[in-house]
Amino acid sequence: MHPELIKLLGELHFRTSYGQNVLQHSKEVAHIAALLGAELGLDDNKIEEAKRAGLLHDIGKAISQEEKGSHQQIGAEIARKYGESETIVNAIAAHHRDVEPLSEVAVVVELADAISSARPGARRETLDAYIQRVGQLEEIAQSFDGVMRAFAIQAGREVRVIVHPDKVKDDDLVLLADKIAKKIEREMKYPGEIKVTVLREVQAVQYAK
Repeated sequence: MHPELIKLLGELHFRTSYGQNVLQHSKEVAHIAALLGAELGLDDNKIEEAKRAGLLHDIGKAISQEEKGSHQQIGAEIARKYGESETIVNAIAAHHRDVEPLSEVAVVVELADAISSARPGARRETLDAYIQRVGQLEEIAQSFDGVMRAFAIQAGREVRVIVHPDKVKDDDLVLLADKIAKKIEREMKYPGEIKVTVLREVQAVQYAK
């Protein structure tokens, strides 16, 4: 492994997410990914790739506070820069489904990450605090004119906003998403980042009789 990647892995020892040590989490994901790969009957090379991608899947968190973009995107760029295979790069980029997983390895890493994050005791955030944060996220999104509904998903890492098509035009979507994101930044405290997705759908229905 490239020395710079080893250095960044070391820096994850000093990062936490929901109280979970990121380096310990990455080692756990690597171990679970290898076990899942073996259970699914993947060959030895793919199991090793899954283990390596699991270890590196959150590498972007080592510098995500210094760079613009999600830790998945940053991590994928770092892995590519330091010579990791495209399978590893895609697994890092896809572990929160921001991009499509293109291999069995990517799917295994996504599952291993979910298992490590969700196991009892992994994260210290209380249920009350989580419910309050999700509710506040939806409330902020719904405070804007033209918003019909808002749903916090991905354990509060994303909010999907549905707008009235007769009140909000296609050209307004990017501006509205930006306004919602900025209000979330001003009014909320949260680990990592929150993705804001604004959706506008127009349907036309007729019946042939």
